[in-house]
Amino acid sequence: MGCGCSFHYIDIMFRGGLFVFLGACSYGVLSTFVKLAYDDGFSLGEVVGAQVFFGVIILWGIWSFLPQKRAVFANPRVSITLILSGITTAMVSICYYKCVQLLPASIAILLLMQFTWIGILLDWLICGKRPSLLQLVAVTLILGGTALAGGLLSSTSQVFSWVGVFYGIVSAVCFSLFILVSGRVRNSLHPIAKSALLMTGSCITIFLIFPPMFLVNGSLGGGLAQWALWLSVFGVVIPPVFFAKGMPTVGIGLGSIISSAELPVAVIMSVVVLHEQLVILQWLGIAVILLAIALPSMVFFMVKRAEH
Repeated sequence: MGCGCSFHYIDIMFRGGLFVFLGACSYGVLSTFVKLAYDDGFSLGEVVGAQVFFGVIILWGIWSFLPQKRAVFANPRVSITLILSGITTAMVSICYYKCVQLLPASIAILLLMQFTWIGILLDWLICGKRPSLLQLVAVTLILGGTALAGGLLSSTSQVFSWVGVFYGIVSAVCFSLFILVSGRVRNSLHPIAKSALLMTGSCITIFLIFPPMFLVNGSLGGGLAQWALWLSVFGVVIPPVFFAKGMPTVGIGLGSIISSAELPVAVIMSVVVLHEQLVILQWLGIAVILLAIALPSMVFFMVKRAEH
């Protein structure tokens, strides 16, 4: 019976980790779509505003078909908390997309990836969960791997904008806070309802910063709508739902490590879609990151299995 419970627990942890992994992979494709949208002449405000606007419509549309949809209004305090938490996701999008404008994509994703150690630091400071030796090893591998995969060590010249660096670091901090919120806001709400409330707060925040002129200036009919649809699905719908489903199970520390899957996905997308060239050191960095992602989970499952 104990063995059965152990396997059931491992199965739950595996599924939770898989949801977080897929959510991170979904985030990884965004930089490619954003670059393509910028190439079509759309501004930061148009791209981020249309993305979250379409995403909120999709999430509330799905919510309307849920049998327990009225539960979202049963606890106003929880709903308000989630809406306010949407500020973090809004700031991630705004700061990261601005960073992509000002810096090479390889540097922008490298800066965003600093959320790995920031997330574990927040887990320690806020939740009192001291990082394990395994987590420290994984973070070290991730940081080394990001430097390689991001092209920091293989590029002969890099154009730095310190304003861009600032936006990149702020995006990493905000992403860490988003992971923290996803792991700590525990309630009985369906992940779709939770995500709809979260992204509603994000939409309100973005519209306060960038008034939604794209709704009336013809940008949607001029090609913005197609990019908004892709960005909303991969940046607004899938990640919050999957994070809300998996993060409470795996925890913030392990979740931060698994979420680093975003980097190799972003790099691979840049090669396949944008036809960017990678050197051997960058591929080595991706391999190091994948090892770091898999290492804590593999050791955890092996230990649990050995205990039973």
